[in-house]
Amino acid sequence: MNLQQKMNVNAKPALNNLKTEVANELGLSNYDQADKGNMTARQNGYVGGYMTKKLVEMAEQQLAGK
Repeated sequence: MNLQQKMNVNAKPALNNLKTEVANELGLSNYDQADKGNMTARQNGYVGGYMTKKLVEMAEQQLAGK
């Protein structure tokens, strides 16, 4: 297993938790167990978009030394 694969394995649970938190904030309860095929593209897109926004904010704070 190379370094990239190890990083992905370690990051996956944290990203799944972030996805669940974002979905809950958007009012999509039980998102991790929901049938995504029955959700609108907008609902699924909001989760991904807000995850990206939060990850960028976290990176900016880290780069700023906070």
